[in-house]
Amino acid sequence: MLAVSALNQSYGGSHTLWDVDLDVPVGSRTCLMGRNGMGKTTLLKCVMGLLPVTSGRIAFEGRDLRPLPAEERAGLGIGYVPQGREIFPQLTVEENLKVGLGLGKGKAKRIPDLIFELFPVLKQMLHRRGGDLSGGQQQQLAIGRALVLQPSLLILDEPTEGIQPNIVHEIGDIILRLNRDAGVTVLLVEQKLPFARRIASEFRILEKGRCVAQGGIEALTDSVVHDHLSV
Repeated sequence: MLAVSALNQSYGGSHTLWDVDLDVPVGSRTCLMGRNGMGKTTLLKCVMGLLPVTSGRIAFEGRDLRPLPAEERAGLGIGYVPQGREIFPQLTVEENLKVGLGLGKGKAKRIPDLIFELFPVLKQMLHRRGGDLSGGQQQQLAIGRALVLQPSLLILDEPTEGIQPNIVHEIGDIILRLNRDAGVTVLLVEQKLPFARRIASEFRILEKGRCVAQGGIEALTDSVVHDHLSV
């Protein structure tokens, strides 16, 4: 579904991604892992068109994404939940959700019922400002906002960061449900090993801007963790 090949990216004189190859198979739940500062968020931002790319190819369902601005990439069916959530704190929950209306592949004119099925708390808080929600509720809102696009690929950057354990478990259940019942392919960046092993079907590890290990999640052995993820 998503194929990144020989991708290079630089910040000024600093080379951040080095010939990165990344494939996300249709129907998979692919976890992108690595220590802090290894290029994971940079790679996601390149995929979404939020950072310029020096060289290489990014293709979604066979279509080259590099010439397309970020909003057109979302329109192809890619939902993105950024690190830190980045909701609009002064807008209500309803207004935050409506931001994506008409932009997705299905050009939805109203907030899909599925969002309130997955996150009933959002329906209860429709008229509250996003900034007044707890961290866990804001994360649910950020995921819900991405799902308004009715994406076929959902990209999540650190969805469990700063979230209370019960909400972390709920988010994991929702990712599994979206993948199993709605056929949504998932690419997530995640640091928590138990969560990654529970949710992911595949893993890819970045180290100093290069992809150094990959495979089915069962291949994420203690030895691989020690070599590439331990601090």
